[in-house]
Amino acid sequence: MVAEEGTSGRAPLAGRVASPYRTRAYRRLAEPLSGAFGARTAKAFDAVGVRTLDELMHYTPRDYLSGTQRSDLGALLPGERAAVLAEVAAVGAQPFRGDPRRWRLEATLTDGRGGLTLIFFGRKHLVEYWRRQLRMGSRGIFVGRIGEFRGELQMSHPDFVMLDDDGRIVGAADEKKVRMAQVVSRGGIIGIYPARAALPTWRIAECVAMGIDMLAGIDDPLPEPIRTAEDLPGLLEAFTMVHQPRTEQDVAAGMRRLKFDEALGLQLAMAYRRREAASQAAAAVTVRDDGLLAVFDARLPFELTEGQQRVCAEILADMASERPMQRLLQGEVGSGKTVVALRAMLAAVDAGRQGILLAPTEVLAAQHAATIVSLLGDLASGGTLGAAEHATGVELLTGSMPGARRREALDRIASGEAGIVVGTHALLGDDIRFAGPGLVVIDEQHRFGVEQRARLTAGAALRPHELVLTATPIPRSVAMTVFGDLEVSTLRSLPGGRADVQTTAVLTAEHPGWLGRVWARLREEVSAGRQAFVVCPRIGGPGQGSGGRGGEEMIGAEEMHARLAAGELSGLRLGLLHGRQSAELKAATMEDFAAGELDVLVSTTIIEVGLDVPNASAMVVLDADRFGVSQLHQLRGRIGRGAHPGICLLVSAVDPRTPAAQRLRDVAATRDGFALAELDLAQRREGDVLGAEQSGGRSSLRLLRVLDDADVIARARTVAERFAAAPVDELPDGPADMLRRGRGLSADEWLERD
Repeated sequence: MVAEEGTSGRAPLAGRVASPYRTRAYRRLAEPLSGAFGARTAKAFDAVGVRTLDELMHYTPRDYLSGTQRSDLGALLPGERAAVLAEVAAVGAQPFRGDPRRWRLEATLTDGRGGLTLIFFGRKHLVEYWRRQLRMGSRGIFVGRIGEFRGELQMSHPDFVMLDDDGRIVGAADEKKVRMAQVVSRGGIIGIYPARAALPTWRIAECVAMGIDMLAGIDDPLPEPIRTAEDLPGLLEAFTMVHQPRTEQDVAAGMRRLKFDEALGLQLAMAYRRREAASQAAAAVTVRDDGLLAVFDARLPFELTEGQQRVCAEILADMASERPMQRLLQGEVGSGKTVVALRAMLAAVDAGRQGILLAPTEVLAAQHAATIVSLLGDLASGGTLGAAEHATGVELLTGSMPGARRREALDRIASGEAGIVVGTHALLGDDIRFAGPGLVVIDEQHRFGVEQRARLTAGAALRPHELVLTATPIPRSVAMTVFGDLEVSTLRSLPGGRADVQTTAVLTAEHPGWLGRVWARLREEVSAGRQAFVVCPRIGGPGQGSGGRGGEEMIGAEEMHARLAAGELSGLRLGLLHGRQSAELKAATMEDFAAGELDVLVSTTIIEVGLDVPNASAMVVLDADRFGVSQLHQLRGRIGRGAHPGICLLVSAVDPRTPAAQRLRDVAATRDGFALAELDLAQRREGDVLGAEQSGGRSSLRLLRVLDDADVIARARTVAERFAAAPVDELPDGPADMLRRGRGLSADEWLERD
């Protein structure tokens, strides 16, 4: 095998393909793990989303333990996976009655105050080995899931290593782990990695140590003047500091470098996206005194809030430019974003262009179309006999539309007869022809990837202006990272006439009798002539809910609908709504509920955005701990939209002591969506704050935490803007590679959600 030129004689890893990267560092990091460690190890890492050497180097420990410290055992909770460092206070073993071949070992750990029981089962020779290991050191690190037996906390078959008085590893759950762990505990600080049964933390650490060796001799892709100005270590040094630290300061310095590189890649991608947009031409949209917008404004039965007027002015000023507007409008649930977007679309129609509104679901698209037609009245009758002066057509296009109806809609869109077009992903099809898009409005932007958005704005000689709407309040640090190519407008105040919504966390593990009161309260609202929602986290099939500690199983919407109709809410008119139903059935159910022909709508989160029923005053969210803060805030925005006060009951059987229970109390304590957004961001990974996934764990950001690392992101943005002053092909090799990776992280997998 021929060595790669310039790698100090190191042979390339197996399976090498032509690399798009310019620097040796990024080419080396892009190597697949299968070439470095073999197919079996690569398969184990694939289960945790690690496929390349680069991903392995960024798979950092979730905790660091020093051999001279002890954990607080009193802070442990049942069900969590934990790594604890504690002393072995006692250890004993005995055979099972009736089966002398099976033995049971029990050990007691202590932190000087509380205790934790360890349980092992196995053949006599294994139990004897474990007993010797547990006696070898003064303390040990034990990794496993916390269980509960007869009111006492315990770990069954934990992975462990034993330490001497100086923090050196002297024993382990098996002999192989001793060798593995000793490789990576050179400084007395041991990293604990997010692990699986087939991939224990010690095995991860051993592979990382081998990976660091493989990177010996790489160049540093970050130019030296930037490293000096930002006081950053070299890249290989940073990897070593994070994975094999000698001090806590090592970890901080290494992480600072890795986070800066990640932030710089993202900010370079955003900077060049802004540069590209600024280089394109758009149709200038100027407001007319005698056009459709002026007629619409004169007919409005209410006054715009001060915030709506300010944001409208910002948007129309942008649209008057011959450079395409790229603006994000964030606003509280019910703050009046739709009216603001409609005014911008009417201005585009006045300029002889089309206004296009893209929504993530058919339910929301249909709701938007109905709202627009309702607001416009006869001004939406364009193309019909006797149409009002200045009227335009409003066309809805969805994927489930029948063939003949779809062809008719396509003709009206292509001819320009439909000045306003509302639709779902169907608007992104290859057969769609617009007459002249002047403004694209994208609702709940995080449901669409950057490349998807580009399909609506590509191909035309004049690029349409772009307005993104979101009802999820976004902290500035998120906006700077995720929406760095957009200017941001904010609506905080709600239109007048909105009623208050009282939210209560109903923790049935603490108060079992409260669940009956929930259904009685719903009946009271219906008896008063109002309507209610019951929201379930899944469509069908019972599942374990609320951590499985007390309360009830997590029941799907279908089962809950049947149960309530026959039981707690019998005699009321119940409807069922979920995503697997046909478009016709969903539309009919929503129309019935909006018309007051249904008392209670049992639904999944399909009603999260867009559904506007002013008579709906109550909502019950079942297994509420399954939802994130922002999603709960969105859901309760469906009630209290009229004159009636709302009541939102967050039902959960989760342990009242857990963070999940506290999250529900936090949501109940405030209706300030911006405060909740900060809380949500602090609790969960950033990618999920904006998306449909609410359970955490998935984020295209590797190490950055946009709430904690706002300063790093801001500094990286300053550096990126300096680089972006020049064309991309003039970038130095290292920043060019960072840009390539940043574009990957900020593309569809970052923004798109199912």
